[in-house]
Amino acid sequence: MQRRTILQALALVGMVPAISFAKASQPVINVYKSATCGCCTEWITHLEKNGFKVNAHNVPNTAAYRTKFGVPQALGSCHTGVVNGYALEGHVPAADIKRLLAEKPKAKGLAVPGMPMGSPGMEVEGEPADAYDVVLFQADGSSRVYRHYAAK
Repeated sequence: MQRRTILQALALVGMVPAISFAKASQPVINVYKSATCGCCTEWITHLEKNGFKVNAHNVPNTAAYRTKFGVPQALGSCHTGVVNGYALEGHVPAADIKRLLAEKPKAKGLAVPGMPMGSPGMEVEGEPADAYDVVLFQADGSSRVYRHYAAK
């Protein structure tokens, strides 16, 4: 009995560094948003619920961050995030960010142009969700649909 207790304790001690390392290795997303934007805060909550650590920065002019991180003006929304060198514009779903980070395409980032109803942070209970696209964009401004979400 004592041997089993010792082995269990050793196994637990061995797991503690792995658990700490797993949390430390989660991607950090820096988000630049307006201090008064509720949907931006809801998007951050969506990201955190999906395992991302988020550093939110309230800024007076979000457009300056779109320019700084190379987001084409036509793909603009209400906040800009940055993770592992990729720009994230608007209400990009966490699943698409995870896919981006796993696939590591040669691209500047992802965007959900505008503020489509039903996208993460833009959900309204009892209201239908709009169809929208998550767009993968390049440094030269070209883009393609990365994922399409149907209306609900």
